[in-house]
Amino acid sequence: MTLPEIVLRLALVVAAFLLLPLLVGQLEHKAMAHMQARLGPMRAGGFHGWAQLIADGVKFVQKEHVVPAQADRTVFSLAPAIALLPYLVILVVIPVGPGLVALDLDIGLFFVLAVMSVSVLGSVMAGWSSGNKYALLGGLRSAAQLMAYELPMVLAASSVAMAAGTLSLPGIVEAWSPWWLAWQAPALLIFFVAGLAELHRPPFDMPVADSEIVLGPYTEYTGLRFALFLLAEYAGIVVLCALTTVLFLGGWRGPFGDDALGPIWLLIKLFVLAFVVIWLRVSNPRLRADQLQKLAWQVLVPLSLGQLALTGVVKVAMV
Repeated sequence: MTLPEIVLRLALVVAAFLLLPLLVGQLEHKAMAHMQARLGPMRAGGFHGWAQLIADGVKFVQKEHVVPAQADRTVFSLAPAIALLPYLVILVVIPVGPGLVALDLDIGLFFVLAVMSVSVLGSVMAGWSSGNKYALLGGLRSAAQLMAYELPMVLAASSVAMAAGTLSLPGIVEAWSPWWLAWQAPALLIFFVAGLAELHRPPFDMPVADSEIVLGPYTEYTGLRFALFLLAEYAGIVVLCALTTVLFLGGWRGPFGDDALGPIWLLIKLFVLAFVVIWLRVSNPRLRADQLQKLAWQVLVPLSLGQLALTGVVKVAMV
């Protein structure tokens, strides 16, 4: 691969990183406005509230940057970047078409899972450095939630890797077939639910729920720093939906076998899953902390272990 090709691929990844989370944010504004009859998001800019996202950005830029007197200023300032940048790194290894990947790693799946778990450190750093007891409790809840849901997520992804016989994300897409959904459906559900919990998306948003813990680790953040945490949440949705598409839904592969339309099929699947994420936020009540832990350890972990055993049996039977 030549240097211009590397630069072009990285530029496309950065462009996608800057654009796709904003589109998901706009989709959430509009979907929630229709589902909950919210008039506000449908007004900014005139037709269908097209400028709502721009208005939010202007609002964040205008707000004052406040650092609490008791805060650790260095860690407090670094936390938003730590929460956001891992998702940019993950997009580098997401394949969007045959040969269309910025970096094809032989251990791409484990690389993605390892980097994805780093983003929660931003929440922990924010909670610890804020000098606020509610922020600290929110950071500790974030860490506990990560530990509970990382195991079923890794086990579900391992089931797919075992079925495909490779850890390469493009290799998994190439090995995928529609009949996978008949016996990998539990792994799909486990992976998606665990991913939502790691992103603190409803109904798993106890660490940042304003009615329970003010705003958790983000309580003391204002202006652009708070906007970066919001952007990290939407970037996480993009990454989770892209990974779910690549691992379980055939990635760029469409129903007509035309790989030239691969990026389009990937984006369609990604935004359908993003809509499901938003739908779950609108339609489900928040779980209690004990219910969240029970769901992870008593339901998802046994199911993921059973799915792993089933995959092993199917692979042996196929041989």
